[in-house]
Amino acid sequence: MGKIFLGALFFCFIMQVNAQEFNKWSVDFGAGVHQITKNISPNYDSGNFGLGQASLGLRYMLNEKFGFRLGLGYNEFAEGENSLPFRANYYRINIEGIVNAGNLLNFSSWTKRFNLLFHAGVGMSTSSTIKPINQETDIMTNIVLGLTPQFKLSNRISLFFDTSIIFHQFQHYTFDGAIIQEPRIINPAIINTSLGVNISIGKQKENADFLKNDEVIVTDKLDDIVKRLDKAETEIATLKTKKATINKVELVKELDNRYALKGEVASNRYANVVTSSNVDLIRKLLNDGYINVYFDVNKKTVQKGSLNSVNYLTQFMKDNPNVSALLIGYADETGKEKQNQILSKNRAKSVFDILVSAGISANRLSYAGGGEDKSVTTKARQFARKVIFKIN
Repeated sequence: MGKIFLGALFFCFIMQVNAQEFNKWSVDFGAGVHQITKNISPNYDSGNFGLGQASLGLRYMLNEKFGFRLGLGYNEFAEGENSLPFRANYYRINIEGIVNAGNLLNFSSWTKRFNLLFHAGVGMSTSSTIKPINQETDIMTNIVLGLTPQFKLSNRISLFFDTSIIFHQFQHYTFDGAIIQEPRIINPAIINTSLGVNISIGKQKENADFLKNDEVIVTDKLDDIVKRLDKAETEIATLKTKKATINKVELVKELDNRYALKGEVASNRYANVVTSSNVDLIRKLLNDGYINVYFDVNKKTVQKGSLNSVNYLTQFMKDNPNVSALLIGYADETGKEKQNQILSKNRAKSVFDILVSAGISANRLSYAGGGEDKSVTTKARQFARKVIFKIN
């Protein structure tokens, strides 16, 4: 059974390592000191800082906040000062849940180097007393609880300082070989303190431990923009006016002149570019999402860079008094769904208010909240925080 489990875990590792947006897999190595707190006979003691413990772990993060770890550990127990001589070897294996407290508590707002992990799990342990008697191997269950501060050296490597307490149940012999009368009792038997290194595995630049909650990786944004431009170029190439095919250069000139703020272009020049085909083109661009209004995280105030999009719609509706518009707001997937629904509606209302203030009749406008936009990747959430237009 154990071999099947390890084989399945290794298979998941191979399948996932190349399919992630950031490195979710990592390995860690640690070594340090220990202290036996229970299940040792009178006159036996390992000392407060007994040398001889090491650990090895393989970790997978589901996201930047939660994950799992397969851990292996070894302790060599020996007498400390003022103790009768004894020696025992101890091994354990654990499956643990990982909580990235640094990302939950938004450490990235004040540090780029320090992080904090909590871990807890269950597993099996064995203990073999060598002296004063050579006792048979003792097999027991364990529970592990630990706290792991981290310090980032690079995108792939971090140092850690771990303190873990290990509880045992069904331990039949003390570490010096004596029989335990009540092996079912759960005791906090060992405290391990380790220094070690964690190494991120994968082709991505970032790793899950130090990834910001709202971080947007530039390459993802560029890829999304390139896809949108490619789609726009294909559709624009099929749109023809009565005189000529409109290309991207003509489109930019059209938007800059046809829908600039009043006063930015001469009125006679502005009038010359108004044609029915241009109106249809701008309506299509608005309806297909090429002109949107964007917002910052958890904000309902329009970004300054998106005010031109509002101006385009304002001028379009003034030039076409028979059209009406539906404004639909959206939010990204961060936060609670109910709050995102309210935020998306408030964003649409903000654009509605701007248009009314600019002279567009409220009877020609309506707005609604679309909630969370789940069509974008988690690393391109900027494009989800928006208001889109639907022109009749």
